[in-house]
Amino acid sequence: MFDFFKGKKNKPTVYKRPQHCISRKNIDRDALKVLYRLSQFGYTAYLVGGGVRDLLLGREPKDFDVGTSARPAEVKKAFKNCFLIGRRFRLAHVRFAGGKIIETATFRRNSQTVGEIIEHAAEGPLEDNTFGTPETDAYRRDFTVNGLFYDIKDFSVIDWVGGMKDIEKKIIRAIGDPEIRFQEDPVRMMRAVKFSSRLGFKIERKTLSAMKKYHSCILNAALPRVCEEVFRLFPYGRSREAFRLMWDCGMLGDLLPELSAHIKSSGGERSAVWKYLSVLDKYEIMMASKGYEVSNALRAAVLMTGLFKAEKKDGQGEPGNSREIMGTMLRSLKIPKAVYFTASLLLESSRRLSAPPVKGKGRFVYNRDFLDALDYNRIVFRAEGRDESVLNAWSDLYEEKGKKE
Repeated sequence: MFDFFKGKKNKPTVYKRPQHCISRKNIDRDALKVLYRLSQFGYTAYLVGGGVRDLLLGREPKDFDVGTSARPAEVKKAFKNCFLIGRRFRLAHVRFAGGKIIETATFRRNSQTVGEIIEHAAEGPLEDNTFGTPETDAYRRDFTVNGLFYDIKDFSVIDWVGGMKDIEKKIIRAIGDPEIRFQEDPVRMMRAVKFSSRLGFKIERKTLSAMKKYHSCILNAALPRVCEEVFRLFPYGRSREAFRLMWDCGMLGDLLPELSAHIKSSGGERSAVWKYLSVLDKYEIMMASKGYEVSNALRAAVLMTGLFKAEKKDGQGEPGNSREIMGTMLRSLKIPKAVYFTASLLLESSRRLSAPPVKGKGRFVYNRDFLDALDYNRIVFRAEGRDESVLNAWSDLYEEKGKKE
């Protein structure tokens, strides 16, 4: 087996309770149940990954994952509400009320050589890993900020990879040699973009240099994973920063070459694409504050608006065909057909909603995607600094139709 980390220290830095801000009151109760029960059975059990990172940053984690020395069958034996998933590497899902799942994974280590992993990169990262230790589990993770463990026994944070210092410095750094890690799994480059933009962290110099050198390896990754990561760049209101970084390091040109070329031809850093995304980010934050999530179709339409408006027929007149524009995402990323068709409709809606509704001809308000179309056009209007009175007229008509029904 290739040892990525030969020469690394074999003792972690342990941060005692007074040295960090994590409190049990901020940890999900059901995650605590899993941690305590595994500990009572004599197993090592830590809160791991992004949940630890977010708690250290004062954020509310989306997920609370557990790493343990218990084998999958042993976890299942400890919890009646546990189900095992996966083929090559079994994961334990401990289920609680409301559909909540605490993912519980046995500590593991990579069992492939670098050559084997790179050879099968298009299939996604191979998961026929062997069980390992907390140390090997920490070193197989992607970035130092995601390689921290929280020990419920003494309330300490265990750091094998220097993640605490990188959190303090606000740095995204690959664990091990970034050139090797990105060839192993090119999707890690997109995750670096996601964490950098979402957390407001800078990507460490060697890590960024490897991304710029191996950006085209993203084309070797499985498309469903790439598509999923692209849409993960939108939440949290930081898509402008995310796609700027994608464009700067070359990955946007690999995945959406038509859009990348348009950005370059329309001013690069001054392209209107960034204005559309900036307004979308404000909309994402506003919707999240109300407990709603923006549709992927709306996100895709806003992303492609600049290209859509630039594609004039015969160099003049109306914008180009919306399905042709969205077809670039369909071909390159294999976006779901439902997203493709709805996003195409949203682009086309700019023609319908550019003029006030005519009496007796406002049937578009009955379309199931009308509200998304209205919001899409508000985003475009605000990015372009246009008067929204025409959209207000459509909104009034929608309200009026609703009252009549």
